[in-house]
Amino acid sequence: MIKNIIFDFGDVFINLDKQATYRELYKLGVQDISEEMMQVYYNYEMGLLTTDEFVEFFHNTFQLKKEDLIAAWNAILLDFPLHRLAFLKELAKNKSYRLFLLSNTNDLHISWIQNDWGTALYNEFKSCFEQFYLSHEIKMRKPNTNIFEFVLKENDLIASETIFIDDTRENTEAAQKLGIHVWNNNPETEDVVELLKRKEFKG
Repeated sequence: MIKNIIFDFGDVFINLDKQATYRELYKLGVQDISEEMMQVYYNYEMGLLTTDEFVEFFHNTFQLKKEDLIAAWNAILLDFPLHRLAFLKELAKNKSYRLFLLSNTNDLHISWIQNDWGTALYNEFKSCFEQFYLSHEIKMRKPNTNIFEFVLKENDLIASETIFIDDTRENTEAAQKLGIHVWNNNPETEDVVELLKRKEFKG
């Protein structure tokens, strides 16, 4: 029986264009993504680098204007369909499940979201969750096993009573190995508002 729901953020609630940042960086002359760049990105996403250090790396490596890099970096972020917020608020109001957010999110992205949505909408969304875990704040990221173990232990959750929704397969596979139920949602054909129709919630 499902008692706990852990949600991803991007392409579950907020829509993303995952190729947008690569396209915008390419226009700025960054035509190859190196292993070093990916490691810098992962470190930033885990809060091991400050925003200034992250921006400085690209500025020094590619001579990019800082404002151009930030604009390219945030190009991935699109809209937040409000029918998803309505679904989430109803779920929170019913109190049938414990709700958590677990997102690989960095400081630049969350700052853009807070600014784009405004404080009231952001707080309305955030208040629906018992815990709101962002990778750069807890110094861990998916799909590393320790982040899922942390959420389970921190909140006394039983894996078999928990479902995790994420659009990235390697993340759901990692959670599944710990005995957590998963929904690897396809953002092009599926919507989080369909969650309670799934077999895990029947019977």
